[in-house]
Amino acid sequence: MDSTTGIFFWAFLVVYGVVMFLLSPKTVSLGGFFKGEDRQGRAANPWMITASIFIAWIFAKSVTNAANMGASFGIVGGIGYAMYWLCIPLTGWALYRLRRKFKATSMVGFLTEHYGVLAAFCFSAAILVRLFNEVWSNTSVVGAYYGESGSTPFVVAALLFTAITVGYCCWGGMRGSIITDVAQAILFAVLLVGVLVWIVPQDSPVDYVTSGAWSLEGGVDFIIGAGLQCLSYGFHDAVLTDRGFICEEKKMLRSFVVAGLLGFLAIVLFSLIGVHAYLNDMSTAGSSAPVVVAQSLGIVAFFMMAVIMIATAGSTLDSTFSSLAKLAARDLPGILGKTPSMNPRIIGIVFMIVFGIVGNLPMIMGADIIAATTISGTMIMGLGPVFLMHGVVKPTKVGFQLAFWIGMVLGIVDTVAPAALGFMDIGGGSYANFLGVNLWGAIACWAAYLVPGLVAQAADKRAGIEPDWKGLSKKELARLDADAKRRELGGDVLDPEDLAPTGA
Repeated sequence: MDSTTGIFFWAFLVVYGVVMFLLSPKTVSLGGFFKGEDRQGRAANPWMITASIFIAWIFAKSVTNAANMGASFGIVGGIGYAMYWLCIPLTGWALYRLRRKFKATSMVGFLTEHYGVLAAFCFSAAILVRLFNEVWSNTSVVGAYYGESGSTPFVVAALLFTAITVGYCCWGGMRGSIITDVAQAILFAVLLVGVLVWIVPQDSPVDYVTSGAWSLEGGVDFIIGAGLQCLSYGFHDAVLTDRGFICEEKKMLRSFVVAGLLGFLAIVLFSLIGVHAYLNDMSTAGSSAPVVVAQSLGIVAFFMMAVIMIATAGSTLDSTFSSLAKLAARDLPGILGKTPSMNPRIIGIVFMIVFGIVGNLPMIMGADIIAATTISGTMIMGLGPVFLMHGVVKPTKVGFQLAFWIGMVLGIVDTVAPAALGFMDIGGGSYANFLGVNLWGAIACWAAYLVPGLVAQAADKRAGIEPDWKGLSKKELARLDADAKRRELGGDVLDPEDLAPTGA
């Protein structure tokens, strides 16, 4: 870009930072900083949570990957990448069940209680990897609109953007993240419509719908692989799961379902930008499809695309930092049952600053952003059976560890030496290895979790031991609902001792 345009782009980044600081609350309670409560201590509005989940998952990395998949495989690629958003309703249902039936109050606390301290630490480590990936993968996308990967403008823009986000997160924590997410969601929706109205009419609707080939080689291998990862992907995303514990269960579930379906639609629509490149034989090698398409349409389109990327990257990054603060200051000390002597807000702020620095190292070294999704999704495929099947079979520490480490080892090997897992390939497409590793790996992880549980369950039955791991029964849940209804109507409530779980 020329010098005048460059000044305009840099000025926008500064204005964006000022606006985010103005929107973010300057003083919040500990409940607001870590749980998103307002000044009166009330839980965040469910529709604010819906908007927050929606835009936090419509991150710069994701929309870029969606467009790149569209440029490579046509509409098949766009649908393939949108598959990940279907894990949001699934995760919401799982959290609803864990909260209702097992009275879970947090992911780490639930694992500590049912699977032990070691399981909670393993899970927390996986979350840290996820949060680490979210930093560099999103700042890389923003930097791409200011210069070539690795160039000085690229790095400076990414680091400035990081500093802005860390700054207002230190003020407002999760409450600030949720409030700014609403503004970023509105900005994204308006600009997405504008960009699509500009780009999509240049090709026939029939061409969009029929673009690509519905075969394994044409991208269906990615669709199936992403679908398999949906069984576990949402559980290691603290940005998502933290929002699963900050309002009433049914309202939370509704927020997750709506956000997931809206996200799926938005990603498919955004992928049409890449499909446009696919239909017009635009070369996107070594660059991102949104950048290539926007540059082909002139500076206004390029600027609109940059604003979309900055808004979506900001929404994810601030949610990442607020979740990191909660993990470091609340969840990790809670595993050991200790209360830090230092102010937890200070602990959270320190971790945000450190992660803002360390988390950008892969960006500086030029890592491929789609790896942040596919690799981490493979590593944590052992979490699916833990959260989806808990209480269906007896939970065991052995089952957790086997499932977790089978997925982790497969993901690490697939990262450092993918050829070693070539025997798992299914088909001959670009994602044959991705599909094979996730299919056979998922089978191994689910078996590793279920078999020890079934064995322990059978042993208890032979010994005449009554199960105490099934959580609240349907009858007990109905009585709790009745109690809640009485409270709402101002009537008498049941004796709490009558509602104690019996394990049946």
